[in-house]
Amino acid sequence: MSPVRVRVPATSANLGPAFDCAGLALACHDVVEFAVTAGGLEVAMTGEGEHALPADESHLVVRAFRAACDVLGWHPPGLRVAADNGIPQGRGMGSSAAAVVAGVVGATELCPHAERDDDAVLRLVTELEGHPDNVAPCLLGGATLSWTTPAGPRAVRLPVHPDVVPVVLVPGATLSTHVARGLLPELVPHGDAAFNAARSALLAHALTAAPDLLLDATEDRLHQAQRAAAMPGTAELLGRLRAAGHAAVVSGAGPSVLVLVRRGPGEAADHPSGVRDVAGLTPSGWSVRVLPVDGRGACVVGGAPRVSSG
Repeated sequence: MSPVRVRVPATSANLGPAFDCAGLALACHDVVEFAVTAGGLEVAMTGEGEHALPADESHLVVRAFRAACDVLGWHPPGLRVAADNGIPQGRGMGSSAAAVVAGVVGATELCPHAERDDDAVLRLVTELEGHPDNVAPCLLGGATLSWTTPAGPRAVRLPVHPDVVPVVLVPGATLSTHVARGLLPELVPHGDAAFNAARSALLAHALTAAPDLLLDATEDRLHQAQRAAAMPGTAELLGRLRAAGHAAVVSGAGPSVLVLVRRGPGEAADHPSGVRDVAGLTPSGWSVRVLPVDGRGACVVGGAPRVSSG
């Protein structure tokens, strides 16, 4: 059985007001190769997390692979996993979602009697990750809106306007998603909920058709200020960028910052003037990464993928 190589993108969730329901796939990737062996487990890693992540059954990619095998009713005699990680860990760029999606897609592609069904994959990866806001764009690519129903999670893909250029500002520090979620209150004022509902609706329009509205569309009252105490440097940078007119938000649970820069007439898609402005406002110790929207999502590389029925 030939090995399968799966490429999965980084993601940024929430995008300001659309807490736990909007996400964006970014052109920064993990590539994971899966191969059936005669027995045992081998895990090899290069890149991000190379010396920090476990190399046994507790590795998140392996756990997701095993969970998918249970659903598929298929268990290979042995497994080799080789990961080349490009997604920063613990920075609010969806590294755990990428690991979960890679494991489930890898098992589905390797299983001799399975065909990839993105609806079924979304259900399983959401169950493993806990919510669909990162796994949906990682799986489908582009910008996504996700929600849950009694029958399970759903997601739709939105076409991002070509003038929207994502820029991610990545600090040296990390922040646990669990810690960040623990700072959120159980109850929020009705006015704040209404404010975010309006901004979330505007966000979908701004991302797809009217990038000039992104500054207003990315305003939030539900989660960013509430988490500021855990990442004061992020909060300070966010305020400075927005005061200068940039559509900046906390990327996922942080501490990275996502800036949705708008390309002006005649400007290059990869380096509009707004990128220079953002870089000039970013403190030392942070990296400035222009990461275009990843339009493919999770895909098999180095070989033809199975036909998707999703």
